[in-house]
Amino acid sequence: MSASRQLVPEDQALKDDIAALGPWFHNLRLRGVQTAPDHFLGDYPEIKFASFRHAIPADLTGKSVLDIGCNAGFYTLEMKRRGAAEVLGIDTDEHYLQQARFAAEVEKIDVEFRRMTVWDVASLGRKFDLVIFMGVLYHLRHPLLALDLIHEHVAKDLLLFQSMQRGCRDIIRVDRDYDFNADAPFDSPAYPKLHFVEHRYAHDETNWWIPNRACVEAMLRSSGFSIEAQAEEEVYLCRWQGIQFPPDGPHCVYPVRDTSRNIGDDSR
Repeated sequence: MSASRQLVPEDQALKDDIAALGPWFHNLRLRGVQTAPDHFLGDYPEIKFASFRHAIPADLTGKSVLDIGCNAGFYTLEMKRRGAAEVLGIDTDEHYLQQARFAAEVEKIDVEFRRMTVWDVASLGRKFDLVIFMGVLYHLRHPLLALDLIHEHVAKDLLLFQSMQRGCRDIIRVDRDYDFNADAPFDSPAYPKLHFVEHRYAHDETNWWIPNRACVEAMLRSSGFSIEAQAEEEVYLCRWQGIQFPPDGPHCVYPVRDTSRNIGDDSR
């Protein structure tokens, strides 16, 4: 550390480091210093977490946690504070991961962060007691596949899930089957719907699919997650359950990619 750096007060040095890692989407409090005090959503994600924090076990002693799409690590760090034995946060954005590692170092919290997509979770080779999958679904081109992969490869018990929702909040009764010539309620605003975003939504080109409430709940059930509680308007606490494969075979899940085989190699 340079002599000039040593003369800077500790809190100012921290503020400088936080600014250098900006912009931040998570407003963390690192030794009392906020990382995004002027966040357009307010004190986010603390303000959202306050409405459903009661739904997560307060004591996670001995439990393992996987935070998919961890961003700067707000929930990753919180789960370790609740006593989890092992917490892993993954994200595709190296900028967010740098923030997360910095936050964990400042707070002296022992968690791990890796750059990884949800499509590669099978490579972890294990399952976790709690999987956090919040604010990710609508950024994916293949959202149901992501839920299937989580169910197949990494979820062991609880899933904390959140997705942006748009459209009707009502849920209608849907029959288990419809005759080809019968009127089905497809045009009802409350029928499960995924709204496809071809270009951008909220100036974000990574917003691909935005479900309504009925669709969120139907997708969770279809992927093998029973809804234990709707902890907040968009947040669900779910439990893993076994699923019966349909006649056409297992859901679309795939194992660890074999990178040793070249494309076009037909060897078995």
